[in-house]
Amino acid sequence: MTPTKLALHETLDLHEITAFKNVCLTKAKTMQALVSDDALKSILQQDVQVSSRQLQELDQLLSRTSH
Repeated sequence: MTPTKLALHETLDLHEITAFKNVCLTKAKTMQALVSDDALKSILQQDVQVSSRQLQELDQLLSRTSH
């Protein structure tokens, strides 16, 4: 199946999700430096990795927009 262009409402939704994920990523990175519990640091590190990957995927989807 060939990728198609995204509709305007889909593009706006993707921008909103991307903005939210950026805030989550920033918070996780900041909190990582502030916590002292190793288990919590590990969870935050995993969240940073997953969020970074998700943002890359969202960026690929946004590259399909025509707006």
